[in-house]
Amino acid sequence: MRVVNAEQMRQIEQKAIHHYGIPSLLLMENAAWAVVEEIRSWCLKGDKVEENLSGLKAVILVGKGNNGGDGLAVARHLVFRGMDVTVFLFAGLKDLKGDAALNLRLFQGTTGRCFVIEGEKQRRLTRLALAQADVVVDALFGIGMRGALPGLVEEYIDEVNRAAGWVVSIDIPSGVEANTGKVYRTAIHAQTTVTFGLPKWGLFLGEGPDYSGRVVVDPISIPASYLEDEVISTFVLTDDEVRKMLPIRSLNGHKGTHGKGILVAGSKGMGGAAVLAGRGALRSGLGLLQIVVPQGIAQEVDTAITEATIWSAPGDESLNEEAWPVILKQVKSAQALAVGPGLTQNPEFISVLGEILRSLSCPVVLDADALNQIASNPSLLGMRNGRGPLILTPHPGEMARLCDCSIEDVERNRLDLVVAKAVEWEAVIVLKGSVTIIASPDGRAFFNPTGNPGLGTGGTGDVLTGCILAWLAQGVAPLEAACLGVYLHGKAADLLAEEFGWSGFTASEVADKLPKARRELELKLII
Repeated sequence: MRVVNAEQMRQIEQKAIHHYGIPSLLLMENAAWAVVEEIRSWCLKGDKVEENLSGLKAVILVGKGNNGGDGLAVARHLVFRGMDVTVFLFAGLKDLKGDAALNLRLFQGTTGRCFVIEGEKQRRLTRLALAQADVVVDALFGIGMRGALPGLVEEYIDEVNRAAGWVVSIDIPSGVEANTGKVYRTAIHAQTTVTFGLPKWGLFLGEGPDYSGRVVVDPISIPASYLEDEVISTFVLTDDEVRKMLPIRSLNGHKGTHGKGILVAGSKGMGGAAVLAGRGALRSGLGLLQIVVPQGIAQEVDTAITEATIWSAPGDESLNEEAWPVILKQVKSAQALAVGPGLTQNPEFISVLGEILRSLSCPVVLDADALNQIASNPSLLGMRNGRGPLILTPHPGEMARLCDCSIEDVERNRLDLVVAKAVEWEAVIVLKGSVTIIASPDGRAFFNPTGNPGLGTGGTGDVLTGCILAWLAQGVAPLEAACLGVYLHGKAADLLAEEFGWSGFTASEVADKLPKARRELELKLII
């Protein structure tokens, strides 16, 4: 699914109105219906028979722009559904224009109540209404909002965030910038955000995911065909799109046809990283896994992951330059290679990393200490240009070292930075985080919506490296292999969260849930 910034969405809406002749009032009405349907579903818990919302109370916070007009249309429909509706208008009655003004007049013709917020004197009334509300609708500021919220609005938003009612934001939570996800001081904490046309960058960047809750996308009657000519290079991964990336297995398949992957990993005290990456690869369907480790931990790794073939290279504690002949011998018949989990930064391995990048044409995944070695020797990346596919999987700290900047710089500029570096380095980059971004050398970027804070535990990144290695070895193209690995890795964590919540599960358990995550995608296609 495509993802847009505020300017792109405004252009799409204007084109729909002026070029295709869709009335702006119809777009507003359709937006309102989408929000009302979410409210109805939540209040009635999916009951398709009972439609009356009588006895339930709603508070609608309305600004002066089109977002406020959407909110007033929502208020009108909720009144007709039987709800007790109170609107708090953060603007003068004469400040509303066009479709928003029309929806104000329509709402004033209902039994709903409308109060204009003029200062502190309405504070007690608002607090009382919020305390009694079953539903709170945030229609204060839309995608055009920039910077911090006005002081008076902030105080009322704090009241909303303390309220017990279910909060739904229209298009984007007020206080969250649509392009960056930045929150300056405070913003609405929504349980659900209903966004229109296409999802916005800010729902996936910065603090946006923390404030948006569950994101629902409604097309508001803009036909998909109208978007085909739009130049949009950012996307959010979905079940339907990721399912198409899964390789189809033949009844005649065997371990030789399901791919051979080489994993170069591990050091004294870090053998677990090699084991977890290997488990991630095998649980992602890899036919043959061979792991190159230092001789000093070979037996430990061999015992821990019996399904893999272990090749030991000279070195008691870490791999050194003598690892290259071992790697070269095994990689000749392999479809992909991954380097880095638990490797340590032994300077004697730098020459091996250079040989891998310069000499091997098969896809290469670099993670963890392989990335840190590149950060210390930036010229290594230049050795890969044109030699073969390359995937880098940094977390923000590793990305900061690669780019010679601070972690704050990375987090503040995640999308632009990862796309720029993917193009510059001619590599697919997986920038890990609460919403992982996969960037392609052709300038495209993909937001991953799966995963949860339970992945914030040691070893889950190693599992992800193994996932990507496995999909590459099974013949999936590099960009799709990265997307497939990231999406299913997050989905496996989501399955665990259904059982345990957002903490307490381990990287090994994430690996073990990978087959079920993949199977759920396959079953949706069958159904």
